[in-house]
Amino acid sequence: MEWMYKHFEQLTTTELYQIIKARIDVFVLEQECAYSELDNHDQASTHLFLHNGEEVIAYARLLPKGTTYSQASFGRVLVNQNYRGGGHAKELLQRSIDYILKEWDEEEIKIQGQEYLRHFYSSFGFEEISDVYLEDGIPHVDMILNQKR
Repeated sequence: MEWMYKHFEQLTTTELYQIIKARIDVFVLEQECAYSELDNHDQASTHLFLHNGEEVIAYARLLPKGTTYSQASFGRVLVNQNYRGGGHAKELLQRSIDYILKEWDEEEIKIQGQEYLRHFYSSFGFEEISDVYLEDGIPHVDMILNQKR
């Protein structure tokens, strides 16, 4: 198993296929959420993923500031159902945060997290900045991590 950080143009066609398959498997099939998976933000993003051969185990899309928010962000956070409970989610989140803060030299990260995960995100220092709202039929909450505080 190996963690990878790749910009869109660095992804092989096989890696891109595996990433999109993992995202569809989790968000569309498992969570039964009909949404526009291909939203034209992948091209500007850094893709962080852990893979084991031909299977994506964990994944997050890291978005530079100005892509979806005025702050840097991450989204499409997932751990393959067959690998949950092994600490991959915590490592994925910490790697995502570290990359944005250190590699991009950002001070703030804004996310749109699923409501049931808000305590998980809070454990990394994220604070809620919105009420719970529905996004594609799933309860979400906006959260921010601010290193200036």
